[in-house]
Amino acid sequence: MSSVMIDIRNVSKSYSEQGPTVLQDISFDIKKGEVIAILGKSGCGKSTLLNCIGGFEAVNNGQILLDEVSIRKPSKRCIMLMQNYGLLPWRSVRKNVELGIENISLSKQEISERTLHYLRMVGLEDRANALPSELSGGMQQRVAIARALAMQPEVILMDEPFGALDTFTRYYLQDELMQIQRREKMTIVLVTHDIDEAIYLADRILIMKPNPGEIHKEIVLRLPKERNRADADFQHYRELIFNEFQFTHETTIEFNI
Repeated sequence: MSSVMIDIRNVSKSYSEQGPTVLQDISFDIKKGEVIAILGKSGCGKSTLLNCIGGFEAVNNGQILLDEVSIRKPSKRCIMLMQNYGLLPWRSVRKNVELGIENISLSKQEISERTLHYLRMVGLEDRANALPSELSGGMQQRVAIARALAMQPEVILMDEPFGALDTFTRYYLQDELMQIQRREKMTIVLVTHDIDEAIYLADRILIMKPNPGEIHKEIVLRLPKERNRADADFQHYRELIFNEFQFTHETTIEFNI
């Protein structure tokens, strides 16, 4: 995990000339195979930054490069996974996963094989013919993950992907995501306001502060990837991050214990 894949250079963003600056002079890089968590309170520009990385929004100043090529529009190399799953209720689990690969140059058999491969990876091959309404929220998010993986992106952007789930389902999916990430060697950029989630998943955490949105602090996590939320090292990072928020914000930070 050494080569830079995504390079964010002096990026600023506002939605109008007279409007507030949402992002100001953001610079950092993301290495291939790295998991980056962007952590901050609501309104600090986390989702805007993620949308700019994905090419869904243009920056006003600076540039964002993917393998040294400027990102100007969305591409299948970089897929967004959101909290609302985005499943089509009239399509089966199998057909929802196929949705992202129907228009690429694969035969019907190749589409079927790839779909079943990734459904198997998320443990849902036995629910391939079910409708989304027949699945729990956690299962629906696993379908969304399988659909994203089936497109075989190089980067997955995740915007609060587990925020609507109960604690134990969230923990289960975090474990599944880490296993898949190691197996597929994916690069992941995760937006979250959950300190524990950021520590559990990321190689590095970027803490943002608002008004305007800036990178306040970068924290490199010197922890093995098999992480224990209850051990002393995990709690050390938790306290360190909480203290950074106390220093930069007069606000309440959400904890999920």
